[in-house]
Amino acid sequence: MTPAPSPQALQAPLVVEFPFTRSLGPVQSAFLTGLRTRTVLGVRTTDGRVLVPPVEYDPVTAGELSELVEVAPTGTVTTWAWNPSPRRGQPLSTPFAWVLVRLDGAHTALLHALDAPGPEAVRTGMRVRIRWAGERGGAITDIACFEPYEGPEGGEAVPHSGEFADPVTGIVAPARLDYTYAPGRAQSRYLRALADRTTYGERCPSCRKVYVPPRGACPTCGIAPDEQVEVGPRGTVTTFCIVNIKARNLDIDVPYVYAHIALDGADLALHARIGGIPYDEVRMGLRVEPVWSEDGRYPDHYRPTGEPDADYDTYKELL
Repeated sequence: MTPAPSPQALQAPLVVEFPFTRSLGPVQSAFLTGLRTRTVLGVRTTDGRVLVPPVEYDPVTAGELSELVEVAPTGTVTTWAWNPSPRRGQPLSTPFAWVLVRLDGAHTALLHALDAPGPEAVRTGMRVRIRWAGERGGAITDIACFEPYEGPEGGEAVPHSGEFADPVTGIVAPARLDYTYAPGRAQSRYLRALADRTTYGERCPSCRKVYVPPRGACPTCGIAPDEQVEVGPRGTVTTFCIVNIKARNLDIDVPYVYAHIALDGADLALHARIGGIPYDEVRMGLRVEPVWSEDGRYPDHYRPTGEPDADYDTYKELL
């Protein structure tokens, strides 16, 4: 059937958040451990330049770098941008400037925050110094921010052994992305239909394939679909994987199975969890049906229908 004019597309705030864990080599370890003691280290390249923050390989020659030097906690702003609305987890809770600061003795600039009363107080070429955090543990946040400074320059970089007691060998950095997701008109129609326990795909007028979830345009032909088609609710498992690692804040016992499911009448398999059956009994060709969420707005997972398995030839093109 021809779709009716769609209402305004849906929008929803989404957050992607996870801890990023990494180990540190000798150069990065020395840099972060040094911050804990109010020491800023750089690394000297083969052509004599000093890089801050230090890197482990020369960006020009790709050669390994290991000659550490100490630079001053004072420097010069090389460029900046004003941040009028600080976000969660940023260095300061009041408006501030993001700045690139070339510390005295260094040839490259370090990105951090500058505490300033307003954008009129910030300029390229202004002198600044590090404001150290009251409590330091060996992380970039040991530098609380930069602040304006009118004292003398710090001089040249001096050699440093890079040796500290109890060196930092690894870090856990929280990563977070807040954004608003707008699924577009095609997927908005799809999501609204799910709330009525109906699954729609959209048919390409050229290749005649039915895509679920709909894309707004055929990924093969690039043509906007001209027809909505009700599919499912039953379908066939085409491929699957067994999940053995428990995700944080996900109340599902491992192991469990995620599968590609080709709904009856669709030409594209969708991704969903399989339940109601031991994980080691899930198989290609298994016939499944949706089990709806408690609020009835979407399929929580799919379970076996009890039908005979589908013949391989009926879904081999959807793997």
